[in-house]
Amino acid sequence: MIGFLSRRLLSAIPVLFVVSLVTFLILWLVPGDITAEIAGPDATAEDLAAIRARLGLDRPLWERALAWYADLFRGDLGYSYLLNRPVSEAVLERLPVTLSLAGLALVMATAMGMLLGILAAVRHNTLVDQGAMVTALIGLSIPDFWFGIVMIILFGVWLGWFPTGGFVPLAEDPVGWARSMALPAITLALTQMGVIARMTRSAMLDVLGQDYIRTARAKGMKRSTVVFRHGLRNAMIPIVTVVGVITGVLLSGAVVIETVFSLPGVGRLIIGAIQRRDFPIIQGGLLITACVFVFVNILVDMLYAWFDPRVRNDR
Repeated sequence: MIGFLSRRLLSAIPVLFVVSLVTFLILWLVPGDITAEIAGPDATAEDLAAIRARLGLDRPLWERALAWYADLFRGDLGYSYLLNRPVSEAVLERLPVTLSLAGLALVMATAMGMLLGILAAVRHNTLVDQGAMVTALIGLSIPDFWFGIVMIILFGVWLGWFPTGGFVPLAEDPVGWARSMALPAITLALTQMGVIARMTRSAMLDVLGQDYIRTARAKGMKRSTVVFRHGLRNAMIPIVTVVGVITGVLLSGAVVIETVFSLPGVGRLIIGAIQRRDFPIIQGGLLITACVFVFVNILVDMLYAWFDPRVRNDR
């Protein structure tokens, strides 16, 4: 297992290198100049030139790239002159909000999706199966930003059950955190729940049709034991795969949901940085988000090895 984990960690290094390089090139090759945002509308040409020299924008692109990687190796993501603070400080301050939202949405989507998928597979070609798949299809079809607005109007404005926006840290008030995260997480989880439900149903139908499942039933095992112990465990590989992919979708979808629900997360920070052309913030936010996604994929690989020990020998 240690060798398997070591190989996965080593394979993540070139991925992060490519991500950081692409992020750097895209941002610094786009037209426009951050110095105009920093200096303001009344700045002179001399002021702009001084700011460019201070930021290193007067140097060749390859020198800026080398400086970027040199700072990364020291753990320095740069400095935002528009926010007047280090990038790592600004991003890490908001990262718990985004991780809370994406993590809670992932738990909800996985739990509800697997439940619907298992019910649909066990009750194949019945009204339960059709109802579960219709529910999944509805989840896939509804735009998350529209559903978020509906949730705010219904449960926040009309009923007053949940706040319409804002964030309460978990350490300060667990109940307040749950209330502030409930609507955004449900909104973000809805569409991905449908994906997991359909994959779970497909994987379970394939497994439940195998000979060893029929043998287990013939031996008189309880139905729950056959479904969950023998069926679900052997169907988990494709389910875990789609859950890993969905994690990235949730992290990217958090940008929209954070805006709809006024959550002070990394996604909203990046959107504001794009509007102000604050390149260091954009680079740092994207890189940290990519690191989180790579870590999740390593965790998915570890789950592969736990569900199917043969994966550990995969080189």
